[in-house]
Amino acid sequence: MSQYYIYLISSLPMLKLGMDPPLGYDGFLKLCQNKISDEDLSMLKKISIDGEYPYQDISQATLQGWRIFDTALRNELVRIRAQRLQRDPQEYLRQDGYTDLSIARMANNAHRIPSILEAERMLDGERWRKLDELCLGHYFDIDFLLIYAFKLLILERWQRIRSADSRKMLEQALA
Repeated sequence: MSQYYIYLISSLPMLKLGMDPPLGYDGFLKLCQNKISDEDLSMLKKISIDGEYPYQDISQATLQGWRIFDTALRNELVRIRAQRLQRDPQEYLRQDGYTDLSIARMANNAHRIPSILEAERMLDGERWRKLDELCLGHYFDIDFLLIYAFKLLILERWQRIRSADSRKMLEQALA
């Protein structure tokens, strides 16, 4: 039976794509410690947005929904990039078997954007929308906390991008 974390979740600040994260992912985990079950905390500690799925063996619906979507999106991006480079994408694809025309459209739209940064912003917008979709009907349970954590990681990623020293990065790229 699912546990509800009404007081914890109602105390969390709202998240909006594009904002600075109100707290870091590590701070979020500390906030959850001793307020949620050890099993749920363990799931929260395993998530990432880097394409790795250490929770693959967990049958939690939200985690599996995210993994399926994210893998399908990454596979579509691989197909587009491989086609542009005239390479076979099969060696780079993660076999999941899931395809969706809307995901192919997302990947194509992102690929057409000349700015890499704007393309990534668009893809993270689509990821955010998927997380909102996965959150429907989950208000005070572990699913909400998982989605909140994914969103925090996205916000932290963009905070790192905004605060990066672009001049230093350009110098390193040119060296």
